[in-house]
Amino acid sequence: MESCPSIKNILLLDSEGKRVAVKYYSDEWPTNSAKESFEKAVFSKTQKSNARTEAEIAMFENNIVVYKFVQDLHFFVTGGEYENELILATTLQGFFDAVGLLLRGHVEKKEALENLDLILLCLDEIVDGGIVLETDGNVIAGKVATQSIDSSAPLSEQTISQALATAREHLTRSLLT
Repeated sequence: MESCPSIKNILLLDSEGKRVAVKYYSDEWPTNSAKESFEKAVFSKTQKSNARTEAEIAMFENNIVVYKFVQDLHFFVTGGEYENELILATTLQGFFDAVGLLLRGHVEKKEALENLDLILLCLDEIVDGGIVLETDGNVIAGKVATQSIDSSAPLSEQTISQALATAREHLTRSLLT
């Protein structure tokens, strides 16, 4: 039986293995403590690797983990043990490229935390319910950038920073007229 390629999780951890942004698409880790222990274990297994120039692949707890490091950030994409490694690696590269574009080349923890809303939107554009939607970093970054400046969207569909920017824009317009 063939199925659509699926992702179990995408993790963005700092150089100490702590969460920056994570998204789980599988019920394999039902509790937050199970998720955190998986993150800690996968970080411990991969931290001595030199995955800075290109992605590396590892088997871990019957999962395939593809990972890449840059500065003080560690990017991970996890799939099932029978998942296609090329699809996982392409998904990782798309996430990595989109984050690099959105952070204007300053891919480090401080910048990532300051632009966490963009990174979370990025995760939403890449995978939905475990199904890979997009892997081209330029397309992902373009969609996220478009969403982040869409002031015509209802306030309920905007992030807090977007809503504040929209409110500021409306206030400025009302003061100038």
